[in-house]
Amino acid sequence: MGLVLACAALASSGTPLGPPTFENEQLRYSVNWPSGLSLGEAQLESSRDKGTADVAPRLHLQFDLDAAVPGFSVTDRYHSEASPDFCSVEFQRTASHGQKKTDEKTSFDPSGTATRQTTGGGKSEMKTPACGKDALAFLYYVRRELSQGRMPGPQTVYFGAAYEIRMAFAGTQTIKLGDKQVEVDRVTASVKGAASEVGFEVFFLKDAARTPALVRVPLALGTFSMELVR
Repeated sequence: MGLVLACAALASSGTPLGPPTFENEQLRYSVNWPSGLSLGEAQLESSRDKGTADVAPRLHLQFDLDAAVPGFSVTDRYHSEASPDFCSVEFQRTASHGQKKTDEKTSFDPSGTATRQTTGGGKSEMKTPACGKDALAFLYYVRRELSQGRMPGPQTVYFGAAYEIRMAFAGTQTIKLGDKQVEVDRVTASVKGAASEVGFEVFFLKDAARTPALVRVPLALGTFSMELVR
């Protein structure tokens, strides 16, 4: 019942237009301490190939994050290749968190298998739906669904391992973005893995592309945020 009411509320916010194409989008974000001081920056990019008679259309999705505190730096590079329906083809993840390094690639087969290969390490396989979604492809899928007045149901998302994600519409509100007040839709989410679970919230602008304006993640040290920079 709650999901039905959430979808109804989203649909009532306006008549859905055509779904966003995410062509040549570039979004910049400030990554902030709970105090509001900046830790670093992040960038979200998307482009698409229309394809040819021999090559299927592709979405190219990229997320880069660079942040640091004294004695500890974080560098994340995520790249997703996906179909226009946000079905993952390949997901690459390169990360450096202090002394911990990660470099891996996950290849998706429509038959229902994802193969994860770690550079200099091992290989493993996971069962997936016919349209398996990595974390980046899922984000853009959520944006497409919201733009059409729909809230995605519980799903499995692949980010190295498999994670179960649940999302819920939590109302429309006004937040401060830079020096302006903007109206946003608040969506809460919980992500559960084999040995961890985290909750967070995302505030989406009410524009045609449902641009993520603000992400808040509560951690032991406080609530960290990623805020859109105009």
